[in-house]
Amino acid sequence: MNTRVTVTICGEDYNFVADESPEYMERVGAFVGKKMDELLTVAKVGRTDAAVLTAVNIADELFKSYEAAEKLRSEIKNYADEAGRAQGEVSDLKREVFRLQQKLDAKGGGNGNRR
Repeated sequence: MNTRVTVTICGEDYNFVADESPEYMERVGAFVGKKMDELLTVAKVGRTDAAVLTAVNIADELFKSYEAAEKLRSEIKNYADEAGRAQGEVSDLKREVFRLQQKLDAKGGGNGNRR
């Protein structure tokens, strides 16, 4: 499903064609336009330099987002591993309690009144 949408960035119209929704493509265009406008205002550079610097800044944000996502994935994996170990310990402890209860019952010490 190729969707066409025209987005204005820095006063220029660009035709986008993508498989995304028009709303999404407009958000992307608005994001790029805002970043370029900020550079054009603050850095006092030309359009070409603003476009390159915008691309570099967005790539920087992207890479940092990738790194943060990978760090979160690693932390989640560690938490899942830790939870798995804890579940194993709980199972071991339940088996031990059951074994001890059977041993106590076999000695006649278990009267069924457990608290």
